[in-house]
Amino acid sequence: MEKQTPLVSVVSPVYQAEPLVEALVERTKEALRKITERFEIILVEDGSRDNSWQAIQQEAKQDQRVKGIKLSRNYGQHPAITAGLDGAQGEWIVVMDCDLQDRPEEIVPLYYKAQEGYDIVLARRHQRKDTFLKKTFSWLFYRLLAYLTGTKYDAGVANFGIYHHKVINAVVQMRESVRYFPIMVQWVGFRQTKLDVQHAARQEGKTTYNFKRMMDLAIDIILAYSDKPLRLTIRMGLLIALSALGFAIYNIILYYRGVMQVPGYTSLIVSIWLLSGLMIAILGVVGLYIGKTFEGVKNRPIYIVSQKTQD
Repeated sequence: MEKQTPLVSVVSPVYQAEPLVEALVERTKEALRKITERFEIILVEDGSRDNSWQAIQQEAKQDQRVKGIKLSRNYGQHPAITAGLDGAQGEWIVVMDCDLQDRPEEIVPLYYKAQEGYDIVLARRHQRKDTFLKKTFSWLFYRLLAYLTGTKYDAGVANFGIYHHKVINAVVQMRESVRYFPIMVQWVGFRQTKLDVQHAARQEGKTTYNFKRMMDLAIDIILAYSDKPLRLTIRMGLLIALSALGFAIYNIILYYRGVMQVPGYTSLIVSIWLLSGLMIAILGVVGLYIGKTFEGVKNRPIYIVSQKTQD
């Protein structure tokens, strides 16, 4: 008998989540049974230091619809999502975090909303149950990202959502080294909508996305998806040149009026330091772009799989 293709695939990157794996799988299966028995749950273990992989293996032994992928090291959340998407076979693919803040029970309304004719239904966290600091960092992250990439972002929307296989097929064709799933989904287009969902409090551990990591991620994304920093340096250079021209004309007028008898040492030093600092900053921005280009031309794999539960 030919094995049926899954109707729904659920992809979840797993990092330092050993105590949550069992609950994640059980709650996800319970939710999916309300839609279909033809489903698969793909858990991508992203180089955890705990026993997350052993927990995934145990779940896979009990149900063949649970599939585990172990990466050779910690590549990060978005490369891990890519590893799961590369293996997803469902007509509809759900992407969600493993910490159960993305409630598996919300998969059902997301699926039925998609049946209204949408290719993408994004889960919008109506009331986020995160700490004040995380919500603040997230707000700053999305504001900076929106300004420098020229794209609007909803801070209530992250990875959680349901996507038709044609959307995911388009996303996985994008093999650039810097990965950010929400931006890639926006870029490929298709008909999409948002659905308000309940957001749960974190049950175990602490988030690994502190302010520094979020800002590093924002810089990587901006360099990969936008040339606005370069455009800003051009505008800054023109502004400084016009200011210098105006200052020079002003000093010439003062000189011929006899107001300025001795050239100012302070203005000279300030001008030198200001322009030197700006030139170094601009060279730094250009250097970052060259560095990212160098990373891209290496054409290294996005991730390396160490083991699979199906092996």
